[in-house]
Amino acid sequence: MSSQSVVLITLVFYKLVLLGIGFWASKRVRSESDFFIAGKGASKESGGGINGQTGGLGPWVAGLSYAASTSSAWVLLGFTGLVFTKGFVALWLIPGIFSGYILTWLVMGPRLNAETAARGHITIVDFITGDLDGRWKRIIGIVCALMILFCFVFYISSQFQAAGNALTSVLGINTTEAVLIGATVIVIYCLLGGFWAASITDTLQAGVMMLACILVPIAALKAGGGFGQIQSGLQGAIPTNYFSFTGGAWGMAGIGAAMGLMGTGLGALGQPQLLNRIMAVKSQKARVQGALITIGWGSIIYLGLTVLALSVRAMSTDLSWQVTPGGESLFFEAAENFLPPVLAGIVIAAVLSAVMSTVDSLLLAAASAVSHDMGVPHKSPKSALMLGRLSMIGVAVLAVIMTLYLPKDIFSRVLFAWVALGAAFGPTVLTRCLGWRVPGAYVLAAIVVGFAIAVKASAMPGYPADMMEKWGSWLVGLSILFIGKMQISAKINT
Repeated sequence: MSSQSVVLITLVFYKLVLLGIGFWASKRVRSESDFFIAGKGASKESGGGINGQTGGLGPWVAGLSYAASTSSAWVLLGFTGLVFTKGFVALWLIPGIFSGYILTWLVMGPRLNAETAARGHITIVDFITGDLDGRWKRIIGIVCALMILFCFVFYISSQFQAAGNALTSVLGINTTEAVLIGATVIVIYCLLGGFWAASITDTLQAGVMMLACILVPIAALKAGGGFGQIQSGLQGAIPTNYFSFTGGAWGMAGIGAAMGLMGTGLGALGQPQLLNRIMAVKSQKARVQGALITIGWGSIIYLGLTVLALSVRAMSTDLSWQVTPGGESLFFEAAENFLPPVLAGIVIAAVLSAVMSTVDSLLLAAASAVSHDMGVPHKSPKSALMLGRLSMIGVAVLAVIMTLYLPKDIFSRVLFAWVALGAAFGPTVLTRCLGWRVPGAYVLAAIVVGFAIAVKASAMPGYPADMMEKWGSWLVGLSILFIGKMQISAKINT
């Protein structure tokens, strides 16, 4: 049996499993709360159970689905390619990502989880506007929803592109067919099972990704002759700048290079698809356990991908095959060349699982932005559920069109969406979790200004713009919120 046949059979079986999960989860979806947050925010009046809760995620599902959603195609493909091409400077992404894990799960998590259970929140926008009056709640809800749609269409498009690259490279089908196949499977199981299906499939996908990030690096390391040979290969043929943690830059430019990459982790604090996992965890004990699971999973993934990138870079002059420019296809190219066909098929499924683990969550968040956060009227729980599903289809279609007609490299497209949304929502969610009370006008200003700075800076070259995009947008947003907090404190004291 040819390698291509093995890969095809593996992918078909994998997709059938995902669809089966979707059908199973569909039996648990009876309301908007079930569809968007696994029933955690359901009220007693709508059929909720003890303390108003009908569901919620356990620690393993919450932790692994969160991890898989944050470590999407840009990690398997983009991060690996960045380490391969840029060297040690790319490793600054790792402390940034892990800081995001700690802040979201352990600092923001207690308030997010408790208030979701107490007030029946369904989306992160519900949490942001939880203490505001009706007028500001409505305005901020619409603004936030539009931002989510804008950013997530870019983000989803990048994931579809990654899936298309994988299928085109391995199966030889054209890009249009590849993108449509991947998008169709994702949309079907999300439409059926909503947040339940997304969380369970993401857990499965996290396991497949972890297996792949163990197998491929070990195979590459073995092909390169072990750690000693890899080290010799790197030192003998690679420019010295490759080993610089500042990318060869000096002074403020070097600091800017490192801080710009590390600041990427701040984006996690404002991502609806990630924070929803923490909101949906069953209990505070499960939340802490979920945090440890996420951190352990991430440690294995990033260590494996770093070893892979360095191993292939050390062998790059002796390889019988040429690594594609930018290195974004390095992961599955290494799998094809270093692994037996059966294992290579599993690895290609891992690339697709990384895509799906993000896209399903993004589609749900975008759909909830339209059907829930914008306050679109509906006559019954069934009509609310239908509106959410129709919104999901609309977002998917738009993202597919964008993927096919506006190609761009995966890493930059994801980072744009990730950083912009993080700058918009992150400061507000963080300060609210810390107990700050801020007037609605200041909340709106912080969201809009942070978003605008990140978007503007993302279009500008150089380290100063990168610093402004990642850090400056946050500092300005926090400053606005602090002024609003002091205004309320002054009123209380007088």
